[in-house]
Amino acid sequence: MAKSVPMRMVRLAVLIVILAAFFFLLPPSSHAFLLKSRLLHADTDSDKFLTTEEHWLNQTLDHFSPYDHRHFEQRYYEFLDYFRAPDGPVFLKICGESSCIGIPNDYVTVLAKKFGAAVVSLEHRYYGKSCPFKTLATENLRYLSSKQALFDLAFFRQYYQNSLTLKLNRTNAENPWFVFGVSYAGALSAWFRLKFPHLTCGSLASSGVVLSIYNFTEFDQQVGESAGPKCKSALQEVTRLVEQRLESNKQAVKSAFGAAELKIDGDFFYFLADSAAIAIQYGNPDKLCSPLLQAKANGEDLVDAYASYVKDYFLGSFGVSVSSYSQQHLKNTAASEDSSDRLWWFQVCSEVAYFQVAPSNDSIRSSKVDTKYHLDLCKNVFGNGVYPEVDATNLYYGGTKIAGSKIVFTNGSQDPWRRASKQTSSPEMPSYIISCHNCGHGTDLRGCPQAPLNREGDDKNCSSPDAVNKVRQQITDHMDLWLSEWHEAGRSWGSV
Repeated sequence: MAKSVPMRMVRLAVLIVILAAFFFLLPPSSHAFLLKSRLLHADTDSDKFLTTEEHWLNQTLDHFSPYDHRHFEQRYYEFLDYFRAPDGPVFLKICGESSCIGIPNDYVTVLAKKFGAAVVSLEHRYYGKSCPFKTLATENLRYLSSKQALFDLAFFRQYYQNSLTLKLNRTNAENPWFVFGVSYAGALSAWFRLKFPHLTCGSLASSGVVLSIYNFTEFDQQVGESAGPKCKSALQEVTRLVEQRLESNKQAVKSAFGAAELKIDGDFFYFLADSAAIAIQYGNPDKLCSPLLQAKANGEDLVDAYASYVKDYFLGSFGVSVSSYSQQHLKNTAASEDSSDRLWWFQVCSEVAYFQVAPSNDSIRSSKVDTKYHLDLCKNVFGNGVYPEVDATNLYYGGTKIAGSKIVFTNGSQDPWRRASKQTSSPEMPSYIISCHNCGHGTDLRGCPQAPLNREGDDKNCSSPDAVNKVRQQITDHMDLWLSEWHEAGRSWGSV
């Protein structure tokens, strides 16, 4: 439970933490946005993470109140094996809407080696072990927002820079910081540079969803476009057949997909839609489309073929839990490291929406997944008064008209989330589309497929590695320029 801490105790705690940082920042020994995170973090082999060693700082609960002095413990990670002391850069990898169990060994590792960077990562407030409260009742979620998270990052950036400066015995000097994030964390990366440009020399917003969207019909449309006309038609036929069969035998149909526990039909249809979208989103389109097209060519039952795919891939190798689609599950207020579903849905229902509703025409997903379904879910799970303030969010950050600088936006050509990102370049904010058959969510950092994790973002399985490498070279060039500009400016505490 968050608690009030006297200011003299806070000062003492900060001093102790900084002194402790002096010791763990000595030369290191050998290193050890929800669905995507379960798979990306499922394998904890040491070579898939730069480190899993936990560190902690005392974080402010409410950055916007001068009267609320409560704090909570927030988890973070650091990796210093490639750090070029004393003036090497610090790469801040933002953890998003999931438990953060370490620093993944993706393409940031390659960049850290090249630039001699330290790599640090802060767990998002409320997620994983960084929860301020013992229960996640709606009234306790009032401090869960992107705005609070950005101030967490700013506080952490200052805290860590101070500890690094102390360890290096430097005065009136700072290291350049560069920020990375994928998906929601990609949006946070762009927003951090927007709101705190003096704290970072640039950011990468990989598949950064900076545009909040109320009715996100474009998501379904992009799934269909990426799947191709034949696969899209097969998926639409599956939806029609399932809708028909549910009318006569709901239990049998849901059981065939291993989803009998989803009593609300809307939850079940959302589950079916996600089962297809995930394969497209994370660079595995053939796992979805090949068995469906084969079944159609052989005159086999498409529903049976899709059910087999769902159980083998979506529930099997991808590792999704059916219960995560149950509103009863989302109403569980017990705080744990597995509470990401409820927490992200609160952010969806209160701030960013991204309601993946069925388009009025030519939809893949069932028309039952509409605006009313999402609003009913928000009310059922969180009670009255929780509503996504999409216009306010876009007004605050700018949406795709974000007025930032030195932000690189990247998107995979097949990713449904690209429709919520900035896809056109503007002065000081270049945007790149990585085009290939299996280039999805976060391809520039994750390689292909985007899940499970590829060590150092290996791109050998991308249908066009050259397309990936071309964008990666552009990212490197921008980073090189912006880091050089920072050094040439002689940035110090006095200039911040």
